[in-house]
Amino acid sequence: MAFVHGKSAVFKLDDSGGTLRDISAYLEQIGFPQPVEVAETTTFGKSAKTYITGLKDSSVSLSGKWDSTLDGYVAPTLGQAATLSFEYGPAGSTGGLIKYSGECIVTSFEVSAGVGDVVSVSIDLQVTDAVTRGTW
Repeated sequence: MAFVHGKSAVFKLDDSGGTLRDISAYLEQIGFPQPVEVAETTTFGKSAKTYITGLKDSSVSLSGKWDSTLDGYVAPTLGQAATLSFEYGPAGSTGGLIKYSGECIVTSFEVSAGVGDVVSVSIDLQVTDAVTRGTW
């Protein structure tokens, strides 16, 4: 079993012009939950609940340090009708490593500033349609 350090993670996202941009240098945290809906199928006479699987879902939450370049890539895509491509490599982008990719929309773009702290950014993406799991 080979564990990897999070420092090697890579995240790429389309800008408003459709150019895939590597925004990894601005990020500190990437969350990528992929839940599956379940529907209860329990009937009379059962002593425990039963379920069947339903639709897959996925979203991405990004957080890190704000920069005007990052702002220029992401802020104009908020509310954009066209989907954005993304690529996520939890272990990096070296050939043969795992890559998740798909299409998404930006659902939230938050810039936060506090006295005595670095300006930060949080970005939420809703994945639309299936996620592809492949390699770089």
